[in-house]
Amino acid sequence: MPSSSTIVFLALVLASAGAFAQSESSASVPGARRIELTPEGTPFVAEIAVSAGLSTGLYFDSDLMRDGIELEGRERFTLVDVGQATLRLVPSSRVIPGEHFRLVVRFKDGAAPVSASFLLQVHPAKTVPVIEVYRGKRTLETYQQEIREVRAELERCRDESSRLVAEHEAPAGLAGLLSTGTLDKEGVVGRVVTQDILPSSGNALEAASVITYRAKRAVAVVVTLATKAGAQPWNLKGATLRGRSGAELQVLRVWQEPSSPLTQARSIVVEAEAPDDGVQGPYSLKLWEDGPRTITLGNVTFP
Repeated sequence: MPSSSTIVFLALVLASAGAFAQSESSASVPGARRIELTPEGTPFVAEIAVSAGLSTGLYFDSDLMRDGIELEGRERFTLVDVGQATLRLVPSSRVIPGEHFRLVVRFKDGAAPVSASFLLQVHPAKTVPVIEVYRGKRTLETYQQEIREVRAELERCRDESSRLVAEHEAPAGLAGLLSTGTLDKEGVVGRVVTQDILPSSGNALEAASVITYRAKRAVAVVVTLATKAGAQPWNLKGATLRGRSGAELQVLRVWQEPSSPLTQARSIVVEAEAPDDGVQGPYSLKLWEDGPRTITLGNVTFP
């Protein structure tokens, strides 16, 4: 039986669905994002994360005016493919994280709303690959689907909270790894993969060494970055580990070795959750700071 707080939360989700000119709800495809447009209310510009070299596809339930597409900085996109009711975008390597580009699409039938506006926000590594845009009224089925999605998200949050509590209450050191099930009798296996790494030509720093580790429930990558003399210090902000299919491992935590005046090399540790079906490589590791510089290392494999 759901708790009273859960019921109140679900009620608020449903009550707020019609409060905006554009609202977001669950999509029909897992992992996709759904945006709904309604003719009432004040205009609302939806923000969409895009990233250099990664594809973002917008799928509409109405035909588009192909000559009515306005994209700010269009020359900085390697692909702008306008279909009958689709729009596919691929930013070029010239875009800079933190930049914004305004996108306006117009619909062919002239019904309200006649257009939709979006703000494309450049992210160092993440994008939304599939976005569904609907203009019609929401049906009972979409509300029921949203409730299912909210319940699934609540369950995921409960699992994550339980994991964090267990880690907090667990003892430190080896005893903690054993008590949380991260480590089993097989221990931790390591592999030096420095020679196998394929660095991107646009990397801000050089990876002096790369070592990967695998335990029962987690994997980790330790990268030693060499900073050139006179270069600005590198402060890690985030990381992704993306497989060949585009699926990402869930990054649990990142850590960077404190800077020292005695050395220009600093280690970075990226820990991710090991999937139940095993770690199928190779992966692409992308690191970014709170700024424009990024580091991409391809062909990352785990023991």
